[in-house]
Amino acid sequence: MSGRPRLSVVVASHGRPIALRRCLLALSQSTLADLEVIVVADAAGLDVAAGLPFAGRLKTALQGEANLAQARNDGIARAAGDVVAFLDDDAAPEPTWAAEVLAAFAGDPGLGAATGPVIGRNGISLQWGPMAVDRQGRDARLGSGDTPLPTGAVRKLHGTNMAIRRDVLDHLGGFDTAFRYYLDDTDLSLRLAFAGHSAAWLPRAQVHHAFAASPRRAADRVPLSLHDIGASTAAFLRKHSPNELDEALSALAGDQRLRLFRLARRRKIGARDIERLLDSLRAGIEEGRRRPVGEHAPIPQGAEFMAVRDVPGGPDEVLAGWRFRAATLRAEAERRVRDGARVSLFLLEPTPRAHRVAFTDGGWWEQTGGLYGRSDRDMPRFQAWRPRSRLYAEVERVAPQRFATPPIVRFHGA
Repeated sequence: MSGRPRLSVVVASHGRPIALRRCLLALSQSTLADLEVIVVADAAGLDVAAGLPFAGRLKTALQGEANLAQARNDGIARAAGDVVAFLDDDAAPEPTWAAEVLAAFAGDPGLGAATGPVIGRNGISLQWGPMAVDRQGRDARLGSGDTPLPTGAVRKLHGTNMAIRRDVLDHLGGFDTAFRYYLDDTDLSLRLAFAGHSAAWLPRAQVHHAFAASPRRAADRVPLSLHDIGASTAAFLRKHSPNELDEALSALAGDQRLRLFRLARRRKIGARDIERLLDSLRAGIEEGRRRPVGEHAPIPQGAEFMAVRDVPGGPDEVLAGWRFRAATLRAEAERRVRDGARVSLFLLEPTPRAHRVAFTDGGWWEQTGGLYGRSDRDMPRFQAWRPRSRLYAEVERVAPQRFATPPIVRFHGA
């Protein structure tokens, strides 16, 4: 690699066109100008991508079947960047995410891969932080990115927030298509580490993950099928831990049974649902026992690099006010986005309600919550604030991952 590396981002999508649109809009606001985006989606997803203002600067490919690993390999084949990053379609990267990722690889030519924080559905809490994983696919949380890895474990790459150097992907043969859904990132994490490549934790490279509904789960994360979990787990254990196959699969069945009983106690599912879901798990395990694993075909190099925009998104602007004025402020946010600004909207109310953050379908970041409520789990449930002081505290809190430069702040209210 000579000169500054370039970043390609692959987004695979199947059956979630609305989530895909939101993800692509968030990517288009990146503070990194030299950014290529490859969309591998079903017909509905490609239709959504074609309707975006920057559609002519997206690389696209039709995803013929619901196989996440194959879709990612198809994206790699079209990528021309020196580093290839991966996002789920129900994810929204913070504006500085791509710049943080690329800076890590530019600063360390020997770096093989990187991953970073995944923020949960409320846009505040950490869903996945630094983690390790072993040959049985068992996760272990790490205290920080510098925490030593447990014996026999490797750094886990979060599938919805990971980047790998292109020549490393070529060396590894891309993703194993046996993992059509689930454990494709874990399999790659193990193969990457065992091949001697390093992986870094990037605390400021943040991605929000909404857990959109799919054929496998409802919008509230209640499972609709456990087939793919069973199939991928059986295939993974055959590949990485064959001597513990039966014991580990028994443990999987026990863990999933307990999970379903907890959902039943919360009245999310009924007794018939439990039996149906366990049947789908058993059927998936049997398929996974037979599914071919370890097949890695060479991936061709992508053609010409095609940046999604000539300049970084921006400028950064903050709009804020009381929630009862939400309609007016959202209309203003929409106008500012149309004019090319990268907008963060803060809507406060005079309550101790906890805060939430989301990237909206309109193309702006929106944070809602009480003037006296917490925006971090470590905060007290009730705090005394003046409106402007609270706004500037929240702007400062999100600044490292949100703003490339100090934003213009407009507070509409007292």
